[in-house]
Amino acid sequence: MGLFRRHKVWWMSLMYQGRQVRQSTETTDKRLAETILAKLRIKIAEGRFLDVLEEKDRTFNEMMDRYLTEQSVTKAPASHQRDGQCLGHLRPVFGPLKLIEVTPKLLAAYKAQRRQKAKPATVNKELGLIRHAFNIAIREWEWCRDNPMRRVSLEKVRNERDRWLTPDEDTRLLTHSVPWLQDILVFALNTGMRRGEILGLEWRAVDLNRQVLVVMKSKNGEKRTVPLNSCLVELLRHKTATSEKHSFVFTTSCGTRIDARNLTRAFYSALEKAEITNFRFHDLRHTFATRLAQAGVDLYKVQRLLGHKSPTMTQRYAHHSPESLREGVLILERHHPTGLAQIYHTEAIIQSRRCVSIGAGNGI
Repeated sequence: MGLFRRHKVWWMSLMYQGRQVRQSTETTDKRLAETILAKLRIKIAEGRFLDVLEEKDRTFNEMMDRYLTEQSVTKAPASHQRDGQCLGHLRPVFGPLKLIEVTPKLLAAYKAQRRQKAKPATVNKELGLIRHAFNIAIREWEWCRDNPMRRVSLEKVRNERDRWLTPDEDTRLLTHSVPWLQDILVFALNTGMRRGEILGLEWRAVDLNRQVLVVMKSKNGEKRTVPLNSCLVELLRHKTATSEKHSFVFTTSCGTRIDARNLTRAFYSALEKAEITNFRFHDLRHTFATRLAQAGVDLYKVQRLLGHKSPTMTQRYAHHSPESLREGVLILERHHPTGLAQIYHTEAIIQSRRCVSIGAGNGI
């Protein structure tokens, strides 16, 4: 470790973790350069030099490349694809920058610029991707010490969409769908599974004897078990009996996995023929949850079936279940009758005593 001069400016040269590192002291004063070098020695001794070094060396592109590679193992294919779409907007702005150059001010400026063209939810997905990548870089890779997204607020999103299929629309949609699409629609309406989860479902994850299936890779990266009703058990048994068994449950005529884009085209074609407007494939999931809530199923069970990590996501269906709220009140009568009876019994005693007192006063 030592000092050397380059174009009148003093530089520091040192070996760190097997590689040579050179840093400018940004001064022409040798005494000041020696002071900076002394402080650097202290940082190395305290283990604080690593963060600064990595922040100055690593770029945003390097961080995101490693993030995509490692997260592709745990994230669902649809989520991984969405990350790639977000990066299509992020890389031109932040790509070549060093991590230390990605500041809250720069991120806030990006947010302000993106909100002119994109919806708040889209902007939040892009900023959320940056925040998660920086968290990984801090905790697992030790590339930096601070997450600039900590001081950047997300956009306010009003998620008020409340669209589900009516029974009549349900019938019309199924009637105007081709057979393979009908199977997928029935599956979605009876499980609440996402499009990617249905298309990625493999036979090895289905247990017809126990009448359950396992979503191996959901949106939040966790497995979840989904019970199958008699309608789906019959549908799946029919598929196993009438077609050659492939890896995926829902396949093309060639036995390959159905492409999401082909599903989307067929779905919107059926919607048009059925004269159903303002409806997306994801709204089948809302239909499933809404029908459960309307039937009085408690929201905790709805949350487990949908695979929501937070109950906040499921609260949007609470207004669909007023009868379940009534049930919460009536349950007192069934499970605590003695308490209520005691109140009425006490009131009856008071009334009888009043009658006796009045009667005595009248000479009865």
